[in-house]
Amino acid sequence: MQQPTKNGIDSSSGASASPTRESEAPQFPEPKPTGPQSVGSDGIARTFPEVPMVDVMGGASRTQINVLDHGFIALVDCMPRLVPQGQTADAAIVQAARVSYGHGTKKVNEDRGLIRYLLRHRHTTPFEMVELKFHVCMPIFVARQWIRHRTANVNEYSARYSILPDRFYTPNLDQVRKQSSANRQGGEELFRVHDDAQELKTAQDFVKYLDDVEGFYQRYLSLTEQGVSREMARIGLPVNMYTEWYWKCDLHNTLRFLSLRIDSHAQAEIRVYAEAMLKLIEPLAPATIEAWRDYDVGSMHLSRLEIEALKSLAAGGSGTLTSDNSRERLEWASKVEKLGFRL
Repeated sequence: MQQPTKNGIDSSSGASASPTRESEAPQFPEPKPTGPQSVGSDGIARTFPEVPMVDVMGGASRTQINVLDHGFIALVDCMPRLVPQGQTADAAIVQAARVSYGHGTKKVNEDRGLIRYLLRHRHTTPFEMVELKFHVCMPIFVARQWIRHRTANVNEYSARYSILPDRFYTPNLDQVRKQSSANRQGGEELFRVHDDAQELKTAQDFVKYLDDVEGFYQRYLSLTEQGVSREMARIGLPVNMYTEWYWKCDLHNTLRFLSLRIDSHAQAEIRVYAEAMLKLIEPLAPATIEAWRDYDVGSMHLSRLEIEALKSLAAGGSGTLTSDNSRERLEWASKVEKLGFRL
């Protein structure tokens, strides 16, 4: 039988490696129990908390916000679920950052400072120690944008196995948007349905178009009743139908999702889901969300060219961006305005 060395290396493998002296072996601290400990007859040591534990979801099995006309987003579980009284899920981030076995520091303000340091310097792994599980009902076109964030575990309602419910997203007349002239993939300006007869008619035509599409649902049901397979019958359904899924993601990648989807450039229909998601998770990790607002979603990224232009502006120069790309120059002008300068 092969015998491992004291350092866990197989001595019979034939590998020609210099033995590591015991004094040179890495020294790891022994795990320290954080409360009373007992060993059961099964040989498992169980440590019990020193202080009462509380549910970060306040004892609720589900917290939900309704979105759009038939949709919703619900937080159904998270990790950690139980934390020491007086703390939040932020404690798990601090614990992971310190590679500790206890509750981290004893002072919440010290934990807050560490969290802010981690996020400010993009040390992201500790934020992956918090996980969030959502149940979401959204239009299929929203789901297809959402699934582009490939860092979550997803299980979606299957129209191969089940009939899709009769739920369609239809915006109000005053929510119909025009195609943006500056952004090929977005719509920004709303149709003026209250003071322009032609634009009102166009918006009405669009809503009528959605009504006509929704009318095909009864044909979908009829065809399945006549024996057409569900996996075939579904292929004619429109993307404004609602689907559902369970979506589980760690906090770091959830914040990345929110940074992109809460932005003003995101499509309005997915943005309202992101805003609802943020409202659900903020009480769970308030120090992390505060730091994320300060250092990510509320911050401003400057390129090398923009830094040079800003230096020029501060020195009394023109502050012109040295780029022949008109989009870059427009973005720079927007940033300058936000900073309170004028070109």
